[in-house]
Amino acid sequence: MNKSQLIEMIANKANLSKKSANNVIDLFIESVKKNLVENKKVTITGFGTFSVSSRAARNGVNPQTGEPIVIPATKVPRFKAGKELRALIK
Repeated sequence: MNKSQLIEMIANKANLSKKSANNVIDLFIESVKKNLVENKKVTITGFGTFSVSSRAARNGVNPQTGEPIVIPATKVPRFKAGKELRALIK
């Protein structure tokens, strides 16, 4: 499912226009992004938690030359599925 399909599904189920459904999805995405940039968690009970995780620096290999390189430390977004969502997937 892509974003336009999600918009159409939400618009149909919530009896909204596609433009309104798109605005709702965009606001949700922007809210999650804003909180992650501020290093805050976003928890949606029954669905999951969006958070920021730190990755330590590590050694790697340049695939073109085979030379060892150092991959710098970084922060990455994470999503951990909630208990109810995990139960549905089994």
